[in-house]
Amino acid sequence: MRADWNEASRVVLAFGSNLGDRLENLQGAVDALFDPRGLRLVGLSPVYETAPVGGPEQDDYLNAVAVADTLLSPETLLERAQGVEEAFHRLRDVRWGPRTLDVDIIAYGGQVRTAPELTLPHPRAHERAFVLRPWADIDPGAELPGRGAVRDLLAEVADQEVRRRDDLVLRVPE
Repeated sequence: MRADWNEASRVVLAFGSNLGDRLENLQGAVDALFDPRGLRLVGLSPVYETAPVGGPEQDDYLNAVAVADTLLSPETLLERAQGVEEAFHRLRDVRWGPRTLDVDIIAYGGQVRTAPELTLPHPRAHERAFVLRPWADIDPGAELPGRGAVRDLLAEVADQEVRRRDDLVLRVPE
């Protein structure tokens, strides 16, 4: 049976890493997530370097955002994202602590919901320049459900430094 991409939902995923080979970790996540079985890449942002937000003192992160179409349910997409984090030895010992890889579902279609396992859109995305800036790069007209235009939200966090790293490039999976 062929996938009916006309039934797909648009999703936004954010990637972050501040342990190990940060760029390799981000690339590994992109390679592992995007395949013909339910998740098709629409756009991949440039890589940004950012200071950590909250948590203990730690090294800077590399961050990127992907926009994709998916046939997966939000729950199945979350399972896939957590499986990729686990494959990269993600530990959840310290809240907002350092990590080899973080994969967050920022938005799933226009869904707005609060559930213990998954809140949509991501509850802090509107406060994080490291999500909003790369997202605006690949989708300047983007809207965060329930919050408004990404470009307007980005203006509200203009004091957060995000440094675009044009020397670091993520490859689009084939």
